[in-house]
Amino acid sequence: MTGEVHRSLMKQSVFTITENRALTESVFEMSLRGDTSAIAGPGQFVNIRLPGFYLRRPISVAKAEGDVLTLTFKSVGHGTEVMSKMQPGEELDILTGLGNGYDLPSAGECPLLLGGGVGVPPLLYLAAKLREKGLPVDVVLGFNTASEIFYRDEFEALGCRVEVTTADGSCGTKGFVTDAGLFREWHSYFYTCGPLQMLKAVYEKSSCDGEFSFEERMGCGFGACMGCSVKVRDGYKRICKDGPVLRKEEILWES
Repeated sequence: MTGEVHRSLMKQSVFTITENRALTESVFEMSLRGDTSAIAGPGQFVNIRLPGFYLRRPISVAKAEGDVLTLTFKSVGHGTEVMSKMQPGEELDILTGLGNGYDLPSAGECPLLLGGGVGVPPLLYLAAKLREKGLPVDVVLGFNTASEIFYRDEFEALGCRVEVTTADGSCGTKGFVTDAGLFREWHSYFYTCGPLQMLKAVYEKSSCDGEFSFEERMGCGFGACMGCSVKVRDGYKRICKDGPVLRKEEILWES
């Protein structure tokens, strides 16, 4: 990647939970206090050690301001269920400075952000940084139904133009992010994060260049085990180290 690539050295630190709240029935926002100095920018993730679990849990960074780290996650397994029940004052061993993040200078004059479900949180951090640069930012947030919507108000508070889509039509535009009116407007560049099928649809229907944040099962989280390697146009890349953000032109979709 060129330009302002968000990459830094991995750092292991102990963070203290200051708040852990439910945003929806299954999505939680955890705020922690600790050393965020290794977090270079939007698109990176952290890897959390949970007591009693062998593998760490990778979670995207939703916000990093001063010594406050915000992580937004969905309770989908035993590990994230344990996280959802943790209380203020508890401590977590966290690896920060992981992954290759979004390239902000590529945004151009009018970027578009496309998030689906728990792919939304890293885009909130990205939107904040793009707005700091004075750029107009359009955002499309895709969910299955109205009860799953979160962070719409936060994007609007940043000054973004926001459109919500729901698969069942219970709120906003009925359909997926690629059905949004904002998706059909002109944009200089796009950034996206969400389920694989959503990413593929954005790839096939987008009219400008952009970047995709991928999720893969990770063993180590920092490139040593090669377990999250995926095939790209010029070989293979490790999602945890070379990604999770990849450019549109290097992605190879395999059937």
